[in-house]
Amino acid sequence: MAGRRDGLMRGYGNQSLRVSRITVAIAIGVLTGLIFAFLYPNGLFRSDPPSNLRRCSSSDLQMISSDCEVDEKVNMLNEDIAALKEKNAELKKQVSKLNEKLQLAERAKDTTVQTRSLASGERPKAGVFGTVKGFRTNPTVVPDESVNPRLAKILEVAAVRKEVIVALANSNVKSMLEVWFTSIKKVGIPNYLVVALEDEIEGYCVSNGVPVYKRDPDEGIDSIGRTGGNHVVSGLKFRILREFLQLGYSVLLSDVDIVYLQNPFDHLYRDSDVESMTDGHNNMTAYGYDDVFDEPAMGWARYAHTMRIWVFNSGFFYIRPTLPSIELLDRVAARLARDPKSWDQAVFNEELFYPSHPGYDGLHAARRSMDFYSFMNSKVLFKTVRKDARLKKLRPVIVHVNYHPDKLPRMQAVVEYYVNGRQDALDSFPDGSE
Repeated sequence: MAGRRDGLMRGYGNQSLRVSRITVAIAIGVLTGLIFAFLYPNGLFRSDPPSNLRRCSSSDLQMISSDCEVDEKVNMLNEDIAALKEKNAELKKQVSKLNEKLQLAERAKDTTVQTRSLASGERPKAGVFGTVKGFRTNPTVVPDESVNPRLAKILEVAAVRKEVIVALANSNVKSMLEVWFTSIKKVGIPNYLVVALEDEIEGYCVSNGVPVYKRDPDEGIDSIGRTGGNHVVSGLKFRILREFLQLGYSVLLSDVDIVYLQNPFDHLYRDSDVESMTDGHNNMTAYGYDDVFDEPAMGWARYAHTMRIWVFNSGFFYIRPTLPSIELLDRVAARLARDPKSWDQAVFNEELFYPSHPGYDGLHAARRSMDFYSFMNSKVLFKTVRKDARLKKLRPVIVHVNYHPDKLPRMQAVVEYYVNGRQDALDSFPDGSE
């Protein structure tokens, strides 16, 4: 009995152990199921993505699509802006050409009327108040190619519409000459010519593809051209330019201390014998003003009104082939020959502005001052424009470094600022000369 009881007890023990193991296994399975159910409420293996992920993905796709559309629209707008700018530039050119044609037509009309009137001896009848205008433009001379056949052939190629930029140069200004013609080429001005005063400059121009004219030997001019300084050489132009005018060409006379930023022929009026840049630096000094002189000893009449204007710059002016223009050149050249120490710019202005008076017959030439912000002297640039945020945005037609002796570095700085976009290029220079 005892052995049987022991056997039963062992059987019961083994059975109890199996039951407990099964129970533990079930408990582990249930617990594992609960954990997976908590972590993966939509199932461990599900083909459809969760709804929140679907929403996120849809939103992301919409944002990406929206960004792509914005970028595409921005690109299209940039292309439209670029196209409009190009069209605007082309329209400006067309307007400029039309204005030029209109001015030429008006000038031709005035000239024709004046010529007919002079030829017929008819006296004009005055119109109603506010409609009367005098003849503004003198007729041009008949071209005479016999004056200089070689120059005539050169100008047939170099000039455009009978107009040409002309500069005189010797080896003393070689470095400035390079900046000068490089700026002209950069702008794309085709009609310019260097009058070489010595063989070295002629060869230098030829090697750089610059149109050049070397005059026939003339010891009186050549000796000055080879060795003369800036002012002496400048005085030669009044003798040399005469042949250009006799051949029927309008000349834009240019010193070499000038940087070209636009084509000047697009900004001329062509209604006067002489159209010159000014040494003035504001509206008063450039275009004239009433300067009151005070003399207290005169009592009631102590104030005397005078008219003042700062001089035309003889280093940059447009001159038409008219009789008054040629007379001006002759007058200035004759005075400089009589008094070599005279300054050509002073003589140039005296002959242009002095009225007729006892013992002196004034020159009957029409004259015009150029816009001093477009045809800018270096005083305007360094004293005013570079310090004014609004004026700094202007792009002049030319900059003439006439007020400063350190010409070359200032010319190079002008190129850096206006052409290469270096905003601090002008900052290191003083207003005036040191």
